[in-house]
Amino acid sequence: MIFSPETYLWFKSFHIIGVVVWFAGLFYLVRLFIYHVEVQNEKEEIRDVFNKQYTLMEKRLANIITTPGMILAVIMASGLLYMQPVYLTQTWMQIKLLFVTFLLIYHFYCYKIMNELTNNQYNYSGQQLRALNELPTLLLVVVVMLVVFKNQFPTSAASWLIFGLILFMAASIQFYAKWRRNRKQFT
Repeated sequence: MIFSPETYLWFKSFHIIGVVVWFAGLFYLVRLFIYHVEVQNEKEEIRDVFNKQYTLMEKRLANIITTPGMILAVIMASGLLYMQPVYLTQTWMQIKLLFVTFLLIYHFYCYKIMNELTNNQYNYSGQQLRALNELPTLLLVVVVMLVVFKNQFPTSAASWLIFGLILFMAASIQFYAKWRRNRKQFT
């Protein structure tokens, strides 16, 4: 089957849209998990109402936004690779697909957590979930850099400085959250 060059651009456009929707859902889904876990410290009547609300919000977000975004991204990526199979022989694409595999595992792991929360099994603290919430950001950074730089992935000191700044920002967010929680306990 022969595709027009315009078809490739359609696949690429919808792949990007799928990725944006997928990541938006993943970022917010784990944030909901954090709220869901942290409400367990509240009074029973408040906790019960919030548990029901968070369960509903998590399921809707996962099933109506996050998973359809993932499916769209994967289907459109498959179309792109079908049209340009030479990419599969390139190292940057192979590494990208490895990180996308990690992202897919993360996606389905979120469903596991969502099911545990639905069944009132709280195996994670809010702090653990905050750390887990940083993982898709790191995966996103690596995947975008691979797509942009391809086989000229930056390994210079400046590149490592930027990577260090990203890690510093993630650690700062964690520190601020902990500081805010500690401050709230004393007020």
